[in-house]
Amino acid sequence: MLREGSIVDTTTISAPSSTKNSTGKPDPKMHQTRKGKEWDFGMKMHIGVDDTLGLIHSIDTTAANVHDIGSTDKLLHGEEQRVFSDVGYLGIQNAG
Repeated sequence: MLREGSIVDTTTISAPSSTKNSTGKPDPKMHQTRKGKEWDFGMKMHIGVDDTLGLIHSIDTTAANVHDIGSTDKLLHGEEQRVFSDVGYLGIQNAG
C-alpha cells in the first residue's frame, strides 16, 4: 500500500558511444547528457519511490538528453501529499 509521499530521482545508464542497434546504425535512444562537469552517453532511468516504505512504485526510461521533469507524470501515483526531489525536478508542481 502506497503512503502519502514519493521520492523521485534519475540515474544515467551509460553505454559505449559506439552502441549500434540491430540494423548497424547508432541507436536513436542513446544520447549525451551532462551532469555537473561530466558527460555521459546512454539513457536515463527515472524512479518513483514511496517515501515511507522505500518501495519503488514507478520507473520510466528515456534518452539521456530528456529533461528529468519530462517523466513526472509517469513517476507520481497521484495520491502524494509530499514529493521529494532534486533540482532537476524544479517546477514539478506545474508538470503533468
